[in-house]
Amino acid sequence: MRNMNYHSESTTKQMIDLTGQHIFIAGGSRGIGAAAALLAAKAGATVSVNYVRNQEAAEKVVAQIEQAGGKAGAFQADISVEGEAERAVDAAVQRFGDLSGMVVSSGIFEGEPIEEMSAEFWDRTMSINLRGTFLTVKAGAKHLRSAGKGGSIVIYTSTAGQRGSAVYSAYATSKGAQIMFMRSMALELAPDKIRVNCIAPAWTQTDMTTDSIASIGLDVIERGFPLGRIGQPEDLAGPTCFLLSDLAGFITGVTLTVDGGMDMRG
Repeated sequence: MRNMNYHSESTTKQMIDLTGQHIFIAGGSRGIGAAAALLAAKAGATVSVNYVRNQEAAEKVVAQIEQAGGKAGAFQADISVEGEAERAVDAAVQRFGDLSGMVVSSGIFEGEPIEEMSAEFWDRTMSINLRGTFLTVKAGAKHLRSAGKGGSIVIYTSTAGQRGSAVYSAYATSKGAQIMFMRSMALELAPDKIRVNCIAPAWTQTDMTTDSIASIGLDVIERGFPLGRIGQPEDLAGPTCFLLSDLAGFITGVTLTVDGGMDMRG
């Protein structure tokens, strides 16, 4: 049997190749989205980084990509507001050409006990996490279809959307709905060779989860991970680029759980 060195530098470099692709990342200025933007650019993609308010953070991601020899741009939009995601995607396509893929990373993670939760709190969570996903995918699907080359859409959901979560019921509901939206879009867009998948992280250390992790205790949370540590943004970037790439060309309608084995413990 031929001896194959799976760890050679040349093999590693060629495993995920996004050369020539243009990827729009909603929420690409921070956390998991930023990690995905940096890795996608390293794999050869041109990256459009969407942000809501923090232009400085978005420009920092863009600068890192450009300093490494890549191509990127920052595009402001509150994707939960009708018309804004479309405006940002249109601008990105005008600047960088046809869209090849999209990542939806923008969202919020907040909790309230049911007795204290207001309708406004519930609506805010659904607007940012679910409505924002719908409007962004709608804008991206238009361009992917018109380009006629297929493509890939990756939506970040959560393990909370698969199993539920006490106190974070609004968040878990919005994330569960994202999964059903993804599966519906996978069926609807399949004739155009557009693949749609979700990635479901467990606890991941980002600025969005900092307060919740501090209130529960990092050591308490990490005891739930068979691999012994909490997730990092880079842990999600690799699976994201895989789903964006041709290596995942026969994968659609799937939720890929990336949780350090946490699901095995229930």
